[in-house]
Amino acid sequence: MRRGKQQRTLYIIAYDIPDDRRRTKVHKVLSGFGRWTQYSLFECYLNEKELIALRGKLEKVLDPEEDNVRFYPLCAACAAKVETIGSEKPSEEALFII
Repeated sequence: MRRGKQQRTLYIIAYDIPDDRRRTKVHKVLSGFGRWTQYSLFECYLNEKELIALRGKLEKVLDPEEDNVRFYPLCAACAAKVETIGSEKPSEEALFII
């Protein structure tokens, strides 16, 4: 088993939630894991544990009969080729502990 820093993958997470209250809850959950880039879209750099935690938190607020959340993983080569017009490229936010 490999130890040390777990590899992170860029996920584009899109959601379609018809209920305003649940949509707000989903937005708050996703805000704790990534960056809000468009109205129903987040960019999140996640390792395997974070992805599992995020899915668990979303399952608690989603209505599977009405709501839809999609996870699109991008490999490192694909993430490096992301092009944006009108805003900066997605990037992992640095955390500095002093």
